[in-house]
Amino acid sequence: MRRLLTRFGGLAAAAMLTVGLAHPSQAADPAYFEFTDVSQHTAVVRLDDPAKIAHARRLLSGETRERPHLIGRIVKRTASYNPRWSFHYRPETVDFFDVSIEVCDATLPYVEENLDEAGGAFLPGAIWCPWSSRLTREIKAP
Repeated sequence: MRRLLTRFGGLAAAAMLTVGLAHPSQAADPAYFEFTDVSQHTAVVRLDDPAKIAHARRLLSGETRERPHLIGRIVKRTASYNPRWSFHYRPETVDFFDVSIEVCDATLPYVEENLDEAGGAFLPGAIWCPWSSRLTREIKAP
């Protein structure tokens, strides 16, 4: 049963990202945001979509508390703007959520330690949704 739920969860998360990518917004200058999770480690996410950039800024200003957590597909290599980690979010897949499935939840250090397994049984489809993720600040472009 757990295996079935894991597969279903991965498919649901992949479908959620696919639907989100079906209607891309206009391109904008990218914005970079630092985020953290329950581990208290930090990472940087790049956002390209103007609506998602605006949402991130509303979260940081306290204007909204809706959809505070990050979800997206990870790439297994370091990004210039996120050099501490061996992975980063693909900017075009990043979105925000309130509640998500358990199969994509993991802390920053846990993803790093198990990166070779990401995309399989661990983080199916390489979709990562740390439940405790939250933005901490906007940073200047690297």
